[in-house]
Amino acid sequence: MKNFEKYERQYFMPPEVTYDWVKKEYIDQPPIWCSVDLRDGNQALIEPMSLDEKLEFFELLVKVGFKEIEVGFPAASETEYNFMRALIERNMIPDDVTVQVLTQAREHIIKRTFEAVKGAPHAVIHLYNSTSVAQRDQVFKKDKEQIKKIAIDGAELLKKLADETEGNFTFEYSPESFSGTEVDYAVEVCNAVLDVWKPQADNKAIINIPTTVENAMPHVFASQLEYVHKHLAYRENVILSLHPHNDRGCGVATAELGILAGADRIEGTLFGNGERTGNVDIITLGMNMFSHGVDPKLDFSNMEEIKEAYERLTRMTVDVRQPYAGELVFTAFSGSHQDAIAKGMSWREEKKCDKWTVPYLPIDPQDVGRRYDSDVIRINSQSGKGGVNYILKQSHGINLPEKMREEVGYLVKGVSDKAHKELTPEWVYQIFTDNYVNAKTIFSIDECHFRQADGIIADATIHHGNDEQIVTASGNGRLDAVSNAIKQYFNISYELRYYEEHSLTRGSSSKAVAYVGIISHEKTFWGVGIDADIIRASIEALIVAVNKIEELRTTDPVKDARMIEIMNYIQANYIDVTLDDLADKFYLSKPYLSKYIREKSGMTFGDLVKKIRMKKARALLKSSSMTVENIALSVGYQNVEHFNRLFKKAYNMTPVQFRNQK
Repeated sequence: MKNFEKYERQYFMPPEVTYDWVKKEYIDQPPIWCSVDLRDGNQALIEPMSLDEKLEFFELLVKVGFKEIEVGFPAASETEYNFMRALIERNMIPDDVTVQVLTQAREHIIKRTFEAVKGAPHAVIHLYNSTSVAQRDQVFKKDKEQIKKIAIDGAELLKKLADETEGNFTFEYSPESFSGTEVDYAVEVCNAVLDVWKPQADNKAIINIPTTVENAMPHVFASQLEYVHKHLAYRENVILSLHPHNDRGCGVATAELGILAGADRIEGTLFGNGERTGNVDIITLGMNMFSHGVDPKLDFSNMEEIKEAYERLTRMTVDVRQPYAGELVFTAFSGSHQDAIAKGMSWREEKKCDKWTVPYLPIDPQDVGRRYDSDVIRINSQSGKGGVNYILKQSHGINLPEKMREEVGYLVKGVSDKAHKELTPEWVYQIFTDNYVNAKTIFSIDECHFRQADGIIADATIHHGNDEQIVTASGNGRLDAVSNAIKQYFNISYELRYYEEHSLTRGSSSKAVAYVGIISHEKTFWGVGIDADIIRASIEALIVAVNKIEELRTTDPVKDARMIEIMNYIQANYIDVTLDDLADKFYLSKPYLSKYIREKSGMTFGDLVKKIRMKKARALLKSSSMTVENIALSVGYQNVEHFNRLFKKAYNMTPVQFRNQK
């Protein structure tokens, strides 16, 4: 940039520089807080607050917990004066709250100030005059002694009028424009004022050090303040206060290092509103302490209410990235961040942690009135599988299986990407249910009955197109039996690979969720069922998953009623069924029956029986500890070697290899 040569550092290092403040690691107790929103903050507004707005703001500050509140500059305007009088005359000042008023070191202004505070339970009279080199030379055209005399005269007048006015008063002095003042001279002026007031243990004075125009790095200010702290007269009877501005964007850091350097008190505003770049943000400062386990003695637990009132009364806005209070400060859109937060929250729940250590979240958003499901993880095209699962879990009690999360995550991200919009939790849930709960485009199973007979036998009513057929199949469990009925009806093959279930963690606690993943032609398809009956939920999940198999759209299912009856009979008697048995059962000749089965199923009778037996054997190998010999017998093979050969031919591995595979 051009013209940088015309600038130089305008601060002054103290005559003796000490760094005791560096040895302190953190702030272990809150300072005395004084809100200056109604004076410094108000005078910085384009449109200052009305009387009624200031009264409401005062009540907000009291509710938050401020015990010291600077209410204005009563001698500056009738509005300011009337506001002070309204607080007193309407009895709005709690007994434990001190009001503060500002006055220049000028006689008529000081007198008007005392008229304004007459009758207040307790008031701080804040006297100031400017001490910087620039102000002395350019504005007042006075030397150091003359500037110091202004401060002394003002201090004497304050003391005189306080003795003459009814009320309980504390005196405060600020060497305004301290940041451009020689540090030892600023201390000299402050001590001259203290010599007038002679503060006592039961009537302390306040010396306030303002960074009127911030012009130094925070560590420089800390060194300056430590000099003030160590060289103030009557130090044990003086409350050392700071009034940081934010011209360099370092207001919070200046205040924090200033407290380490000896400050007892902080003057600031909510959200940092003040002239130019603002004052120190007391909310950020207090919440920083809170995040270190220190009670700030201010209540920010309903940050949204504070923010709403502030924006309405001041017509200012709180930035979406404002620390602790902004709309997006707890929000993660990034997939990796969402995944870390979700895992951190799960860890916290599992370990029952009493300390907050969740990645990417410096504090628990709930402590300031925010919600996990709508404030923390929000979904857009940058989001990941962990974030989508977190939203589903927090808003609707859906906790996806690990293997399913990536697919759902990409699906949801794709919708956001195409829409160029953030997705609400309700929208995410709608996408989920449309694709995994309600997606039954080809067939449904409207009714299913089970009976026990060498495993489970299912009588499933399959509704397909305009047809409805009862299909009977057996399995090693209810879901397996229904799955076999579907395979039998559509003459398809797939593997039921994944199954998980849990009760809903939100909403109706009586409902369960089942997740089913099947593999067909090396591709995984997922379905989800939600029902009060876990068996019904499992079946619904299976139906959704199978409906996604592309092959199903081109397969001509077995619709012939007689063939379905024949298949049902074979399923029920696969261990020892013969073609003779079938011919007798259905009053058909063996040659006709054999040809009929081949035409309708695409397989010979022997192949059909063998296929059913092999499926049953696979199920037993997976779910039981039976020996291979006993499994061979249970599915209809007396010779185990023959069974092994058939199994290997069907699945390219022996029964033992199948059982041992992961």
